[in-house]
Amino acid sequence: MNRSRLLPVATALVALGALSACAAPAPSTEPSSSEPVTITFSSYSYGAQGTMGEGMQALLDAFADEHPEITVEPQSVPTADVLTKARTDVAAGSAPDVVQLGYSKMAEAFETLPVQSLEQLAGDEWDGHVEGINEALVQTGENDGETAALPFTVSVPALFYNADLFRAAGLDPERPPTTIDEVRAAAEAIVANGTNGAYFAIADASKSDYLTQSVINSAGGSVVSKSGDVAVDSPEAVEALGAVQALVQDGLMPAVGVEDALANFSSGQLGMFVSSTAVAGNLAQAAEGAFELRSGGFPSFGASEARPTNSGAGLIVLSTDPAVQRASWEFVKFLTSAEGYSIITEQIGYLPMRADLAEDPAFLQEYFENNDLLVPSLEQLADVAPYLAFPGENANQAVVTLQDDAVEPIVLRGADPQSTLEQVAERIREQTDQ
Repeated sequence: MNRSRLLPVATALVALGALSACAAPAPSTEPSSSEPVTITFSSYSYGAQGTMGEGMQALLDAFADEHPEITVEPQSVPTADVLTKARTDVAAGSAPDVVQLGYSKMAEAFETLPVQSLEQLAGDEWDGHVEGINEALVQTGENDGETAALPFTVSVPALFYNADLFRAAGLDPERPPTTIDEVRAAAEAIVANGTNGAYFAIADASKSDYLTQSVINSAGGSVVSKSGDVAVDSPEAVEALGAVQALVQDGLMPAVGVEDALANFSSGQLGMFVSSTAVAGNLAQAAEGAFELRSGGFPSFGASEARPTNSGAGLIVLSTDPAVQRASWEFVKFLTSAEGYSIITEQIGYLPMRADLAEDPAFLQEYFENNDLLVPSLEQLADVAPYLAFPGENANQAVVTLQDDAVEPIVLRGADPQSTLEQVAERIREQTDQ
């Protein structure tokens, strides 16, 4: 790998814009105690197949080695159900103490869950701990003027491609597509050679809209306007989803779910797979000895610059018990430490949220010298658009409506982009009281 490509990383990681959210106050904590304590951890990564689950287990094991006085009881919860289950558990008096919560659900969680202020839990440790963590994503976790969520498993979408299929189709693997038109042209060549062309993992089974936002952003639009209005029916959104739909209609993208497309790519039968860098570890395992796996940045749409948004999750604390809060902070502190972020990057494929790790010989320098799949995404961070949430207590339901009633029907089932987005936009406006 060309080491000079990593030099912009430190700047890029702190160059993202920021969002404001809201938080519930929590009592300040005293220094941690050595008394044994048990905490519960609701996680969609725990128990997952492949590198995702293996990486999470490695984090839990490393924390247990450092903190034998704290027992973490992990709870495996599907991504789409984390917020709903947390609300149910809170109502039943059995709330999880720490939650790995997707950014598409964060705004609604701040409105409907007893989310604690991590700043108050950390006390005097706060400033020293967050120094060096991606500033924009720390600010994304703000609630009532204090930080209630820290970035944990975070990524941006990338274009993964099979270099062997590129060569077989007469394409140059040294020049991956950078625009939707180039993706289309490459897919045409690959399909003509007998395999599937491209796949955008936009109809996300986890009901997350990070890739939807990335596509719309990269066409010059946004799901929420600068004034806070729902904008999923803008001309840019119609154009963006229409471009992805056209890939399906023209036989260049299979009309299947994400898991089937992932399996197709992993078996060497799909040329390009546009998805979160969180799948990088699993893809690397599948490609080893089978085909040459490479990656490129997220493509642009039309005349606009590529502006992918972040996906993944932050960590929140719900416990109101002081002893459990202290232990929960120790857990969150470890997961977002240099060691924790290094494990997340090396074993799963998420991006490191501490800028200096990619250049630190004690942590990720050697990893990035030998693994370049994440480099395009690191380099693209300067252009990343922070994740935008719909307003109000029904923000997550609005995302589900967008994904289920607009994105999937348009992209995979041929629904008319303009009329479908107009109808869904009106429903979302009703859900968010606009």
